[in-house]
This record gives sequence, structure tokens and C-alpha cells, in this order.
Amino acid sequence: MNVSTLKLTLAAAAVLAATQAVAGPVGYGAATTGGGSKAAVNVSSLAEMAEKIKAYSGSGGLVLNYTGKFDFSSIKDVCAQWKKPAQTLEIKNKSDITIRGAADSSANFGIHIVSDSHNVIVQNMTIGLLQGGEAADSISIEGTSSGKPSNIWIDHNTVFASVTMCPGAGDASFDGGIDMKKGANHITVSYNYVYDYQKVALNGYSDKDTLNAASLTTYHNNRFEHVKSRLPLLRYGKAHIFNNYFGNVETSGINVRMGAMALIEANYFENARNPVTSRESSKLGYWDLRDNFVGSGITWGAPEDGAYANATDWKTTKAYGPTGYNYTASPAAGVKAKAIATAGARTNLAR
Repeated sequence: MNVSTLKLTLAAAAVLAATQAVAGPVGYGAATTGGGSKAAVNVSSLAEMAEKIKAYSGSGGLVLNYTGKFDFSSIKDVCAQWKKPAQTLEIKNKSDITIRGAADSSANFGIHIVSDSHNVIVQNMTIGLLQGGEAADSISIEGTSSGKPSNIWIDHNTVFASVTMCPGAGDASFDGGIDMKKGANHITVSYNYVYDYQKVALNGYSDKDTLNAASLTTYHNNRFEHVKSRLPLLRYGKAHIFNNYFGNVETSGINVRMGAMALIEANYFENARNPVTSRESSKLGYWDLRDNFVGSGITWGAPEDGAYANATDWKTTKAYGPTGYNYTASPAAGVKAKAIATAGARTNLAR
């Protein structure tokens, strides 16, 4: 290859990398643009981020580049950490915002998008070892009586809790990796790496969360590994779940309940208990299963009480219908390798 050809090749590769880095969301959150082309403002702490959001008018565009670092190795006793007061960045009734972690950043606080907040991106954040309790979700999206967040993109984040869950910490501790409820809508959750979590992704906070009936969520190219349950737990709404890797799932995986509907397509499952199921609610949900890869270590079981259904035969229980958007699902057999290479923060937003 001569020098000119090499230069052209490198230039083309650079253009491709740039194109990949700025690619927008696929799925139900496709309209999300966040702060758009606004110049990024560097912030190095939770307090700085909160101050910038407080001073922001609420629309027109705000891009925050988080540069802070948290030394996770400095916590000698993780089981003491969950007893401390939770720290959370709240985005309430403000829109057109991008929160993006710098390449080597890390955080020990959660992000809460609530009420009438629209067009928000959370990207490339590393969030770990949060304090426990109900207010300690790593990323949460929640509607209220005054509004419902919509057009949200949660992309290329790494979220983790503790390898060994702490005795006595309680059901709510290390809860809420990426949660949404009370009518949060038009959301894409993509290329995230969630590990060592008890309850990963709530979608509909209870069997009475009928606001969730209109919710539309896309989960794609995520890596869920060494977790207990909720991948997601889906109540009432509809979700398209494609090209995700599910490995070492201890209790249950995709749990579709209360009449909810999931299109589960071209995912990779291995070493997972009850990978597709409906349980622990008064009504069952439905699934449309297409072209998934089912590896070794799949086991099934019944819940302690109540009606349930397991996808032991890997057959569709109800047709999902059209998603309403364009997408391309990669062959399921290659999903694990791709997830390891591209999911999570610090991957240069690889796709």
C-alpha cells in the first residue's frame, strides 16, 4: 500500500469513527438529541453539575462533560456504604440536556430524570457502589402528576454495585440500575454494561402503575452480567429487546407482567435462570420471541407463589406487531462478543 492510499484509508477510518461516535439513538427514543451542538461545560463534581442544571433555563440546550473521579478501590467496606445518605443528581422539569462522562471519569451518585423533562441523554458515565435504599437508583426516569419524561437516551454507561451482596442490606439495597416508571416514555437504553446488581431494570413501579401502559422502550446491545433479576421487569407497556447479552443471571431475566408485551429478538442467553418469564404479579404478560441464541446453563423454576409462565419452549405467546421504526438486528450468535467489545463507558462509544 503506498503512502497516498494509506492516508486515504486512515482518513476514511477516522470519518467512520467520528460517524459512529455521533450516531443517534435507535428505537423508541430515536428523537432524542439532548443538548445538541451546544458547547460542553466541564464539571468535576455532583455539586457543580447540580449548580449548572439549577442555573439553566430549562430549554435550548445544555451539555455537561463530567470529569470527576471516584476511587472505588478506596471503599474497604462496601457493606457500610449502602447505609450512608444517597447522593443523586436531579433533572426536574428541564429539557434538552446531555450528561456525558469524560473518558476516565467515574461517579458515586445517581441520576434522576423526573416530571416534565424531555430530550435528555445520559452517556459514557461510570456509576458504581451507590448507597442503598429507595433513593439510590443509579439511573432513574420517573413521571409525576405534573409531567412525564419522554425522549430519553441512556447509552454506553457502566453501572455496578457489589460482587457480594451485603447480608442485611435489604431488598431495596443495590436496587435500580436503570429504572423507569409512572409514564416515562419513548426511551432507548443502548450499549450499557450493568453487572453485580440485584435488580437491574424496573419498567413500571408496581402492579398499579397503569400510567406505564403507554410506555415504549427499546433495549439493545446491552451487556447484563452477574445479576439477579429485572432484565427488565416490564409492567403494562411495550418493549423491544434486541441484541442484548444476558450472562450469569441468578433469579430471573426478562419478566413480562400485567399484560405487558415484549419483542425479544436476537439476544444471547447463557448461564441464566428463568431467562424469559412472567411471574410475581396478578396478571401475566406476553412475548414475541425471534431468532434468539440459547446457550448452555439455562434453568427454569417456579416462583414461591402465584401464577407464572416460563418460555421453556421458546415460543411466541402473542405477536408484537410492527415496532414503528427502522433497525437492524445482528445475528444472535455474535451478540456476546460484540457486547463485550462495545457495551459500557470508556469504549469510545463503539457500536
